Amino acid sequence: MADNAEIQEVTKQVQDVVLDENGQPLSKNALKKLEKEKLKRERAEKDAAARAAQAQAGAAAAVDYSKDFYGKKPMNRSEDRPGLKHERLSEISASRAGEKVWIRARVQTSRPTGNKMCFFQFRQNSSTIQGLVVFNDTSISKQMVKFAQNVTSESIVLIQGTIAKPLEPVKSCTVQDAEIMIEQLFVTSEAQGRLPFNLEDASRPEADFEREDAQFSKVNLHTRLENRVFDLRTITNQAIFRIQAGVCKLFRDFMESKGFLEIHTPKILGAASEGGANVFKIKYFDTEAYLAQSPQFYKQMVVCGDFERVFEIGSVFRAENSFTHRHMTEFIGLDMEMAFEEHYHEILDVFDELFVYIFTGLETKYAADLEVVNRQYPFEKFEFLPKTLRLEYKDAVALLRENGIEMGDYDDLTTEIERRLGELVKEKYKTDFFMLDKFPLEVRPFYTMPDPKNPKYSNSYDFFMRGEEILSGAQRIHDPDFLIERAKAHGVDPESIKSYVDAFRMGAPPHGGGGIGLERVIFFYLNLGNIRRVSLFPRDPKRLTP
Repeated sequence: MADNAEIQEVTKQVQDVVLDENGQPLSKNALKKLEKEKLKRERAEKDAAARAAQAQAGAAAAVDYSKDFYGKKPMNRSEDRPGLKHERLSEISASRAGEKVWIRARVQTSRPTGNKMCFFQFRQNSSTIQGLVVFNDTSISKQMVKFAQNVTSESIVLIQGTIAKPLEPVKSCTVQDAEIMIEQLFVTSEAQGRLPFNLEDASRPEADFEREDAQFSKVNLHTRLENRVFDLRTITNQAIFRIQAGVCKLFRDFMESKGFLEIHTPKILGAASEGGANVFKIKYFDTEAYLAQSPQFYKQMVVCGDFERVFEIGSVFRAENSFTHRHMTEFIGLDMEMAFEEHYHEILDVFDELFVYIFTGLETKYAADLEVVNRQYPFEKFEFLPKTLRLEYKDAVALLRENGIEMGDYDDLTTEIERRLGELVKEKYKTDFFMLDKFPLEVRPFYTMPDPKNPKYSNSYDFFMRGEEILSGAQRIHDPDFLIERAKAHGVDPESIKSYVDAFRMGAPPHGGGGIGLERVIFFYLNLGNIRRVSLFPRDPKRLTP
């Protein structure tokens, strides 16, 4: 309602000119009524103008000025090749602030902040960086921000943005001194459905779950292995398998430096390479064959072919119905075989140098990966000597007896006794790594050379890490008649290994070697508790998938 002051002012302005139909001046009441109608019309016009302006603004807002800079990309069918340079997160730092870059990465996490901003944590392998989508009036629309806020975790995105230096270090990322101000955001592969578990929980240090106020869900090993592809995305697993690749590289580099030749032997055999029951039989057309328990036969045959020094990295199969922390039915063997000049201890000398080279290489070349693993699964630093400790079997038995463990002179070591021996060796010699020579003959394969001074022992050896065996080897019998004799003593039909025995009939040098379990080396070095953690897709009696 208009107040009296307004009406009086208007009345004063129009009183001299406003007349009724008879030409007479309007009364004060009539003038008030007239003015009220005028004010009502003006307000209606003002409201209409405001609504029009609002509608115009809404229409302007509906125009998405970022529509070409975000969205879901169609499936990549290699239709074109734009030639964009894609950056690695590990190569981004504050020193490059201001540069525009293209990055393909996974969305590890996203965090909306109101309707005008969204924080991302992007991941490539084990590298992570923070990214931001921030609304502005010219290039980042609210529609683009809304799209960003709805990108699902673990989706793969292609982003273009500017490297910026954050106000404070981003401690939750591996790249802490830089972030990406996002200008373009495209989803190239969307993570669909519910994720099997929270990747952050799967990456937490073990100590986090032991706190009384812990609100996290621990992801057990079975769940990890059932969803292994997803599990492999954790930065710890990325580090574990870089370390594994590193051991293979160090092994290969050392072997080649010592004049060894890399070979590749058959894994489908006509006879069991180790004998015994722990061999996989397979149907081979109209006959039976066996999966290789080791490359043993063929390593020796190649040495007889005058290659003299050979090594191999390949699969080994053992039909052991065992569910222990260290057994698998398929694993990777690092094998070597060599002719020697005078004594099989020449082989031990090579192995000694090899392991010192590998352990030193891990410390110097893979320190960052070791630290990543140590953050989630803390382990004591692996101790080794510049010259590896060598004990004879009888000395190990004596050491065990001195500490209250009774066993026969020629009894084999059980897992529990191996561990106890490792503890005693660590206490006495300050090392987690040692070799044990002169094993009892009866607990070794038929092709093992007996000890010439005591036939109850043999020229064979095992190597141990943190009290558990990771290598087994020996001098091999290179005389065909003696080889047949020993085969018969072990119940092996000489006819089933005829081609193997015949390899020694044309002259064979004295030789020996050994086989290292790759996964065991990583497993015990990192002290991870279960060997399945260091196998990409482990195989045991109940696991054939994935």
